[in-house]
Amino acid sequence: MSRPGYGGGDLPAVFPDWSPYQDLESAARAYLRDPDVALEALGGVLRGASVLGFTLERFVNEVNGVWQEVVVCDGSRLILWHGEDVPPGEGPPGSMTSSLRVVPVSTVTEVGCRRRLNRAESGEIRVDSIDVYLLLSSLDEAPPSEDMAGTPRHDALRFGKTLDDGGAGQIARLEEFARLVASVVGRPLL
Repeated sequence: MSRPGYGGGDLPAVFPDWSPYQDLESAARAYLRDPDVALEALGGVLRGASVLGFTLERFVNEVNGVWQEVVVCDGSRLILWHGEDVPPGEGPPGSMTSSLRVVPVSTVTEVGCRRRLNRAESGEIRVDSIDVYLLLSSLDEAPPSEDMAGTPRHDALRFGKTLDDGGAGQIARLEEFARLVASVVGRPLL
């Protein structure tokens, strides 16, 4: 099964599973379309710092093509790499953006994790989706909606996985990432 890709090429509708890989490079090479771009950008910021945990995301957008994201925690920072194909007509064929954002863990004010549980007839409970948010002390740059006019809104990082989008392994790894970030929020930096 495949979906039409950007530029006429076919991209797999189901991407390889990165969750068995404990190191960032192996996971990125298994999952991302452009691992070299991501790893070079992340490496320029990490500069030898230990990667304590990470999460990856990739999907095909009907308009822009492939959208990819890596979020790394080194204990004091969240380093986010985002790569996205440029829509047709907004650049030469095959163009993409590559962006990097560094967020100090000290700016994370809240970590939230919502799991949707499914109980089988046997009574066994399994997690079939997870939504994670990291609320930041910075303000969202998006213009407020009519409902929120005049009310400042804090920036948040949001991540999600389901059994259909990532599978049980990626759900578990995202939950592990959320727990890691929660464990370092509010702690004094050494």
